[in-house]
Amino acid sequence: MKYIWEQKSWPHFKWQSDKLLNYLSRARFAQGNLLSKINSMGLTLNRESHAEILIEETVKTAAIEGINLDKESVRSSVAGKLGLPTAGLKQPDKNADGLIDVILNATTHYKKPLTAKRLKSWQAALFPTGYSGLKKIHLGKWRGNTAMRVVSGPIGREKIHFEAPPGIKVVSEIKTFINWWGKESKDTDGLLKAGIAHFYFVTIHPFEDGNGRIARALADMALAQDENLPQRYYSLSGRIMAERKAYYDILEQSQKSSLDITPWLLWFLKCYLRAIADSEVTIGKVLQKSVFWQIHAQTGLNKNQQKAINRLLDAGQNGFEGGLSTRKYVSMTRTSRATAYRDISDLVRKKILTRRNAGGRSVSYNLIFPSVVNPINK
Repeated sequence: MKYIWEQKSWPHFKWQSDKLLNYLSRARFAQGNLLSKINSMGLTLNRESHAEILIEETVKTAAIEGINLDKESVRSSVAGKLGLPTAGLKQPDKNADGLIDVILNATTHYKKPLTAKRLKSWQAALFPTGYSGLKKIHLGKWRGNTAMRVVSGPIGREKIHFEAPPGIKVVSEIKTFINWWGKESKDTDGLLKAGIAHFYFVTIHPFEDGNGRIARALADMALAQDENLPQRYYSLSGRIMAERKAYYDILEQSQKSSLDITPWLLWFLKCYLRAIADSEVTIGKVLQKSVFWQIHAQTGLNKNQQKAINRLLDAGQNGFEGGLSTRKYVSMTRTSRATAYRDISDLVRKKILTRRNAGGRSVSYNLIFPSVVNPINK
């Protein structure tokens, strides 16, 4: 079976508009509904919502590739880059900084031309040490002539899921891709452009590593162009991670098919719709945090208490597994057990925490969240 890039008319993709129209219309409606409600939330909430989405996007786009980032360290990195308060947060994650820079560059500077130099700088930013795991890789350079394959299974019984175009073709393929991005795609619907760009780039697979993360950054850039907004208020990568197997399956099927990529675009539009639905949860957390601090603006709290409360608020209702214990409070604030016990007891008296269980060494507490009406799901 020929791969899609071996087809005679590559890369002139086709799709069946009648099969996409229903989901494209629904996606447009959901997009407009979300953005109009976001506009009514206020500048501060918008910045905080943007930060939460960027944290989610960074953690999940790395996780799709099997890279586990510490969410609280990523939170610190994002806060620093967006000019939000960093007091009480963990140390920034240097391994995440480059990925955050790529996502921000793609979305904040969505109007700037896409060039080979810019793509190479993104790939170099993803690997600040020059290594991918234990393997030293070429930074800011196209891959060599060694066959680029996606393989699974034990040695001797490997299954080849996909093989990219030969390395010798990468320069010409990228030149064609950039031309399509800047000129030929102008008459293509913006949501479809995002889906095509993702699929097109990951099929070329121009780098030794980092192709998937850059493909998803390109999709975000296309969405920013479509919405004419530098901020994202939904995480496409977060949704893709939740459907990781289906994501890889549809990519494999489409790359071993004809130039009709209707099945991929259908999957992409459905994924986009679910990503917008997911934003209700993330934005709901931001609203709860804002309302909580409005209620307790005059409540006397020390820095350690504020730090612990913010961690619980960021986790959301039922998101802080096992509740807050004295041991966890000590770990997150670096204070003594005696001080932790006093601080927690004070928060219970002030009706900020409530006891989860009867007592003993395993006693823990839940934060009392304020009741909030989320305008996103009205």
